[in-house]
Amino acid sequence: MASSSSSLNEFLVPLLVGIVFSSMVVACAGTFNQDFDLTWGGNRAKIFGGGQLLSLSLDRVSGSGFQSKKEYLFGRIDMQLKLVAGNSAGTVTAYYLSSQGPTHDEIDFEFLGNLSGDPYILHTNIYTQGQGNREQQFHLWFDPTRNFHTYSIIWKPQHIIFLVDKFPIRVFKNAESLGVPFPKNQPMRIYSSLWNADDWATRGGLVKTDWSKAPFTAYYRNFKATEFSSKSASSLSDAAWQSNELDAYGRRRLRWVQKYFMIYNYCNDLKRFPQGLPTECRRSRF
Repeated sequence: MASSSSSLNEFLVPLLVGIVFSSMVVACAGTFNQDFDLTWGGNRAKIFGGGQLLSLSLDRVSGSGFQSKKEYLFGRIDMQLKLVAGNSAGTVTAYYLSSQGPTHDEIDFEFLGNLSGDPYILHTNIYTQGQGNREQQFHLWFDPTRNFHTYSIIWKPQHIIFLVDKFPIRVFKNAESLGVPFPKNQPMRIYSSLWNADDWATRGGLVKTDWSKAPFTAYYRNFKATEFSSKSASSLSDAAWQSNELDAYGRRRLRWVQKYFMIYNYCNDLKRFPQGLPTECRRSRF
């Protein structure tokens, strides 16, 4: 970890990610009162600070969650989170986009808690037409419980990009030409939940939730959605969409994160796919 930490200094500069949206976008940065509904968990889910802050909590009785009032079809979703501090083993904080139904699409961030002093695991996955199994997992290069950090999803017809504090960590490209389904037709809502998953989340369920540390609480702020309107999205040329690829510096940062912090990639799991890796794994090194 020492070599990766020293490498971080050269990247921590205020440069653009190289993913720029065209002028035909709709940007929204409202309040949690305006943009979200608290959907379960009773008073364990709270909005305060004039709608600028939201918290989810988990105790022995229940977890909690919220969802966006609006559905989105393509765009960029940014949210700042501060995760459960201390011994968070057994807890999962999920933040994701999803449609509904048996053939739903989904784009996942899941933060798997751990024993005090051990790193969180950032779990990512993508579902298309109800099928997932596209997991990549990472350790983070900072403590996500001490301060707020920005977790972003860029969703376009050409690709999905996961970012952490403007660092791209994962790219899932559209490979429909090769027969790989891609989420592009079903609008999705934003969801988040904090729940107990000590049957699998920490070392495969070996470490159980320490309820003496409850309630466990995660915090949210600075939500922003930058979306293409349905009218402008349908009128954008292919060239306009393609201009939103990662630039050379973004690709370099992506390689850095994947080299030093990726701990699992389904595209490298030959035991899991003895008949051959999924098609999208053979198409792109990212």
